[in-house]
Amino acid sequence: MEGEKKHFVLVHGAAHGAWCWYKLIPLLKSSGHRVTALDLGASGANPNRLDEIVTISDYARPLMEFMASLPEDDDDGKVVLVGHSFGGYVISLVMERFPKKVLVAVFVTAEMPNLVEPPATLMIEDLELAKLMIRPFKFFLGDMSKESLLSEAQYGSVKRVYIVCKDDVLTKQEFQERIIKSYPPDEVKYIEGADHMAMLSKPKVLYQCLLEVADEDWQSCDAQLQKEGGSAE
Repeated sequence: MEGEKKHFVLVHGAAHGAWCWYKLIPLLKSSGHRVTALDLGASGANPNRLDEIVTISDYARPLMEFMASLPEDDDDGKVVLVGHSFGGYVISLVMERFPKKVLVAVFVTAEMPNLVEPPATLMIEDLELAKLMIRPFKFFLGDMSKESLLSEAQYGSVKRVYIVCKDDVLTKQEFQERIIKSYPPDEVKYIEGADHMAMLSKPKVLYQCLLEVADEDWQSCDAQLQKEGGSAE
């Protein structure tokens, strides 16, 4: 509901860390929102070595443990889950395991898996990202190219918003649009002049986009759909 303070959980992309949100975090906090940004496995200040991270589950463990610590069935405590770039894969795992703890998932120029193709089929752009690594990273191709880890009942039940960064030369707009077309979200937003690191190049615009998403009455929408026995499609 508009005006209510939310809990934003920010998930970084490949070879980055929680540090990449340093411009966005104070903006969200200045509006009274709670913000959590974690370093994933072998990322940022996380103490794990890369050779200790064998699977995508190992990589996502810090986030999964945090989400497990949140109370169940607390509508007021649902988080706004934000994933950037490869972080889109990570938040999809959270959506699958903890759908009732997520108010809405926001994909910022991020991979957004569909329910037909294995997640690894969208990773060609992330292989280009490997050339720009700040910290060594592995892409779990074998782990993620197996049968889909996601389901309509869990992952598919969470509201999704995709934010297109129009000047992203790494994950180009055409590729972002292809991701959107393969599994249409509930809403699409566009940021003019934003490159791949929108939280650094356009932090105030991204902040406004996230406030708009957070202020939408997603829970009332769900309640209305359940009352009518319908779906969002």
